[in-house]
Amino acid sequence: MRFCCSGRPNFRLSWRLRPGSASPRDVVTRVLESAVVLASEFDLPVVAAGVSVPGVVRQADGLIREAPHLRWVDVPLGEQLAAGLRMPVTVANDAEVGALAELTRGVAKGASDVVFVAGDVGVGGGVISSGKTMRGAGGYLGELGHMVVRPDGQECHCGCQGCWETEVGAVALCRALGLPLSIGRGELHAELRELADDPLTALSRLADYTGWLGLGLVNVVNLLAPQVVVLGDLFAALPEPVLDVVARRVRERSMVSRAVGDTQVVRSALGRDAHLIGAAELAFSPVLDAAAG
Repeated sequence: MRFCCSGRPNFRLSWRLRPGSASPRDVVTRVLESAVVLASEFDLPVVAAGVSVPGVVRQADGLIREAPHLRWVDVPLGEQLAAGLRMPVTVANDAEVGALAELTRGVAKGASDVVFVAGDVGVGGGVISSGKTMRGAGGYLGELGHMVVRPDGQECHCGCQGCWETEVGAVALCRALGLPLSIGRGELHAELRELADDPLTALSRLADYTGWLGLGLVNVVNLLAPQVVVLGDLFAALPEPVLDVVARRVRERSMVSRAVGDTQVVRSALGRDAHLIGAAELAFSPVLDAAAG
């Protein structure tokens, strides 16, 4: 993907990648091939690349410590892509770059304390505190989906029981809607769009799901005290009445939300491009800093 100065993509090239369907080597090969195609579309030099990955990423060198839904462990993705592309490559967790994108170009623009919660196969979080990205030890902060909310709940792939993502991830959403767990994302989004036209049915069918989503967000707000919580990916596709209930529960049940004057809970303005726009922002930063210096 290549971006114009407004931060919006002006050329796109993609392919379908199912969990566990491709080895790191296959993905690196496809990315390098795609980079050649993209570069040929523009008569401008390519100076840096940013990569968003749904997993635990060491941003210092782009090592994918673990990406469970891709079934990757200890993959030196940053080094491999930098060697193949022959340029600086920045690799980061998808929720982290989603938070950066929404802060700089999205619905959280102007805020200084933001949490971006990405819900897809799993659940992750990106945290901006006082205008700066929080990364924690090794850069691994943000695994909000593995906050235990239901000790007697379902076993999670991480080894714990009742993690938040087992109650609000894509599989949980399919269960709540009575859909096959193997359903494609397009079909799941279509089901959610249909529900949006019937608020009462949406609230009824997603009542338990809404409760778990609200509970987790209350914990997140009490812990991190953001001005804005941005919901991305599948969460952003939830019907408006469901998000209204979730936002109200956060306002009513979070001590921090009451203290800071009602934390906003909003859907992503950038949609699925948030991760890519944020990755591009990370790639831009050192290039712009070098130019300014």
